[in-house]
Amino acid sequence: MEKLWFRRKRFGWGWIPASKEGWLVTVLFILIVFYITRYVGTDPVLFWGYLVLSIAALIIIAYKTGEKPRWQWGKNK
Repeated sequence: MEKLWFRRKRFGWGWIPASKEGWLVTVLFILIVFYITRYVGTDPVLFWGYLVLSIAALIIIAYKTGEKPRWQWGKNK
């Protein structure tokens, strides 16, 4: 099996970065959101459009390169 970029969260649903590549994608996402809020914030249609696209891209990348998502309540016994 190839290296996972994201692993499931211990509590709840979602992912957390598990490798250098996962952290790089996460930091890039934060920088993109900062750029959107700083320079595209004047037009609400563009702002929400770019924000939704960047969130969707992050979810797709995490889904493709991470563990299968599911709800968790801590460690499995």
